[in-house]
Amino acid sequence: MQHTACALDCYDGCAIVYDNYKISGDNEHPFTQGSLCTNINSNIQKASRITTPMINGKAVSMKEALEYAAKIINDKTLLWRGSGNVAVMQEITNLLMDKVGGTLTKGSLCDGAGDAGIVEGRGINLTLPAEQIAKSEVVVVWGKNITVTNRHLLPFIKDKKLIVIDPIRTKIAKNADLHIQIAPRSDIYLAILLARFIFMEELYDNEWLEKFSSDYKEYYDFVREFRIKALLALVDINLDTIGKLLSLIEGKKVVFLVGAGVQRYSIGNEVLRAIDAVAALLGLFGKEGCGVSFLGDSKLGFKNPFAVNLKRVSKVNTPFDNFDTVLVQGGNPCESIPNTNEVIKRFENVKNVIYFGLYENETSRRANVIIPAKNFFEKNDVRLSYGHSYISKINKIKECDFGISEYDFTKELFRLKGFDNLESEEYYLSFWLDQCEQKENMLISKAYRELPYENGFGENEDEEFVFLDDHDDDFVDRKKLRCSGGYKNLSNDKNSFWLVNSKSNDSLNTQFERNDKISVHPSLGFLDDEEVLVVSEFGKIKLKVKNSKDIRVDCVKITANTIGLNKLTPPIISNEGHNACYGEVKVSLSKVLI
Repeated sequence: MQHTACALDCYDGCAIVYDNYKISGDNEHPFTQGSLCTNINSNIQKASRITTPMINGKAVSMKEALEYAAKIINDKTLLWRGSGNVAVMQEITNLLMDKVGGTLTKGSLCDGAGDAGIVEGRGINLTLPAEQIAKSEVVVVWGKNITVTNRHLLPFIKDKKLIVIDPIRTKIAKNADLHIQIAPRSDIYLAILLARFIFMEELYDNEWLEKFSSDYKEYYDFVREFRIKALLALVDINLDTIGKLLSLIEGKKVVFLVGAGVQRYSIGNEVLRAIDAVAALLGLFGKEGCGVSFLGDSKLGFKNPFAVNLKRVSKVNTPFDNFDTVLVQGGNPCESIPNTNEVIKRFENVKNVIYFGLYENETSRRANVIIPAKNFFEKNDVRLSYGHSYISKINKIKECDFGISEYDFTKELFRLKGFDNLESEEYYLSFWLDQCEQKENMLISKAYRELPYENGFGENEDEEFVFLDDHDDDFVDRKKLRCSGGYKNLSNDKNSFWLVNSKSNDSLNTQFERNDKISVHPSLGFLDDEEVLVVSEFGKIKLKVKNSKDIRVDCVKITANTIGLNKLTPPIISNEGHNACYGEVKVSLSKVLI
């Protein structure tokens, strides 16, 4: 029997037991508690692997493919790494780029804006432990579809009072004590509304604020700039809803579980700061059973042996055609980056594209060099997490006779190019593991805090919480928020819908099962499986209709595994955090005439 862990890009990181050619959940893991997700139980088993190295469409040996890669990787090479694998050894290829003087990417397709906002307010982004979530009395699930993205968290919120804030009536929303089905892109305005009423009703924790955020009264001046009537119209709720929410959380141990979707906008950093501000006013930081949970920084507190100082270009709006060679490692930029029509144009102007990964996809089909990779069952590694603080050792449980690991790929390229100073694989694994601490026979991050922010904020816990003091939203007219409310530069056309991009149970972004559906409200008059043309200012795709009363009438939902989705999304970069803004777009629908 062997213990290992999943390295797929999700909050949970399933802990796995391998015994007699079968896998099962590890009952001893304090977070995943013996259960495995669909991706491990089914999707990864069914996925078709890339097994043959290729050069210009011709099958070759691994030796030939690596020799060819060594010739074309140089100082005009870009390494574009995907986030499908969150084990630490994937970053060892940074050392190769450092040797050749290549280029890396900066920014995030996921959580960069929210992380930036948290750091602006708290000084450091600490992970809220699951045991604190379990001690709460009320859980506010804000833009987070837990049953799809974070299902191992479900036991920790069982029997709590549950409030769900989401434009989609998700499965968890249907079981909530209160579901607030807000308008898309209005999260910050709901948070400002809540802060306004917390001040007006004197629900704020004056003692905590005087100690940990003494300038809090200035935030009252800030939120008073926004007229209540205008905010209510923008969020599309009424005063009774605000009253119900506040009555549920008043005087209770409250945890906010915040999803990445709320910050996929130009103002994403401000959204997290505004949500944090609600928690701060209520004095919820540093107290048992309280806090705000977002994606944590998995490497916080670690020294990284793969950190290098190199030129970087945007991961959101990547200038692929500025490079002679692009090395794509475990990603699918031709499908996952916003505005993919433009991405593909740039990509097709690159002289050499090396695809180093597991599965065939839209990017691998455009590469002239294919190098099959090993998956996490086939190599040793270390698994960190941005959903909890536990660290898992990934132990190889099966052999692979066609792929190559990140370490062996880097080692062979070092040898072929005559580079030195690469340490052994065991050295790097130990480098990470030796930094971990122990908690109840489990490895845990050095950044773990039983009660985050108990003594204060910042890296040394000697700073105060900093409230948001400015707001700049190109999509909303501030003057109207001070008088009558409304969007400034977005169409009021009835055939104009916010695009909500959500996760799928059947996939991990563009990995595994793919989709061709668009969920719309039945009142729009389309038939199930009817083909529609979906158009934004950046592109268009054809999809089949799935009617659902769970969708607001002013938005449509397309899951992240839908083919062509990002032909519709904008190349906008968030104001802070250099994040992709997938939600900053509206689309129109029309029937496809036969």
